[in-house]
Amino acid sequence: MKTMVAAAALVAAMAVGGVASAQDFQPKAAGTFLVDFRATSVAPDESGAIFTAGGVDTGLDVKVDSDTIPSLGLTYFVTDKIAVELILGTSKHTISATTAPTATPVHDTWVLPPVLSVQYHPLPAARFSPYVGAGVNYMLFYSGEDRNGFTVDVEDGFGYSLQAGADIALTGPWSLNVDVKKVFFDTDANINGGTLRSDVTLDPLVVSVGLGRKF
Repeated sequence: MKTMVAAAALVAAMAVGGVASAQDFQPKAAGTFLVDFRATSVAPDESGAIFTAGGVDTGLDVKVDSDTIPSLGLTYFVTDKIAVELILGTSKHTISATTAPTATPVHDTWVLPPVLSVQYHPLPAARFSPYVGAGVNYMLFYSGEDRNGFTVDVEDGFGYSLQAGADIALTGPWSLNVDVKKVFFDTDANINGGTLRSDVTLDPLVVSVGLGRKF
């Protein structure tokens, strides 16, 4: 995730320095449809999550690893400054039971976390056009694979998100996009039919950088 943040900052800096020579660009406006092709880091923050047995702390912490994926952002401008965005992508994560210094993988799962956001773009006609947003998401866990003799069930559910980002106009309809979302989501993980269970606060940080095109 740190690598993604550094890459996003570097590309943004290069773009800001480079667009000055561009002769024209297409500003955002009501009716604009914007498609962003992104590289996205999905980094769960499950700190404090533990496995319990009969309500008693087992001493095992929950660890969920990060993933970097391709993703797609679809944005439609309802007005010059108000837009609706849907992001699509799927990531794979390993859930482990940990007790220092040992981590035992118990389950691999794919996650489909579409996020639907409403955004506010205060400077839609500027080359550097920041925005903020808020939205809802649905976490769908699928194609799970149990590991090391464990049977794991992870519950799907709804969450919400906060967002900040910027579009940096290049030339014509093309732009660079840097986007950061914080998704707030809680789930239940049950192992071996509930012998072990955990209330897991995932709250992933979703950092993206990509190339956009307006239509």
